[in-house]
Amino acid sequence: MKRGKRYLEAVKSVDKTKDYETAEAVDLVKKLAKARFDETIELSMNLNLKKSSTVRDTLVLPHQFRGDKKILVFAKGEKADEARAAGATHVGDSDLIDKIRDGWMDFDVAVATPDMMKDVGRLGPILGRRGLMPNPKTQTVTFDIKEAIGELNKGRVEFRSDKTGVIHLPVGKVSMDSAQIHENIAAVVSEVTKRRPADTKGDFVHSIAISSTMGPGVKIASGPDVGARNA
Repeated sequence: MKRGKRYLEAVKSVDKTKDYETAEAVDLVKKLAKARFDETIELSMNLNLKKSSTVRDTLVLPHQFRGDKKILVFAKGEKADEARAAGATHVGDSDLIDKIRDGWMDFDVAVATPDMMKDVGRLGPILGRRGLMPNPKTQTVTFDIKEAIGELNKGRVEFRSDKTGVIHLPVGKVSMDSAQIHENIAAVVSEVTKRRPADTKGDFVHSIAISSTMGPGVKIASGPDVGARNA
């Protein structure tokens, strides 16, 4: 990939042989973010996972940095009323399913009651490839609609390892206070390390790095106690 002059200049400020402490890494990433927009800071964790293993869960970051989400809820009757009262953007059942089949996708996250999943499951080819399919593992298939919407509005996010064992997750904006970004990183690392598969041998975390949207990656010191040491 051909890189621009700004990126190549920023790379010179990063010691690729060094694992930075979290606070130092955050300050460096913020310093090197030169874009004309508020760049997102992303955390990448390279995990020691077997091909058959996946690390996946959700958490609410200590400090939020995204705007309100458009929440769609598949529900009927009282649960539909509960969703509307809790502030869901879109609520419905077969009507919403038909709209999505026709190409409508004006929402950021979908929640469904368990009794709706038989019908919602037919949207798998559409919602699945966009990461929008309701799933019990992410608490988006539930009868506790009020709590689910409340958590999503607080900024609940999902993390999931990809096929190569890497987790990518936004943890802040360059404009945020460094301490807030630091705390978000510590929260993610702590939650991910708690999900270490029982059959994992050796170090669970191979490496951790952060970067801004247009900037170079900066490695963070990793190890079994990475969450505690960098918190």
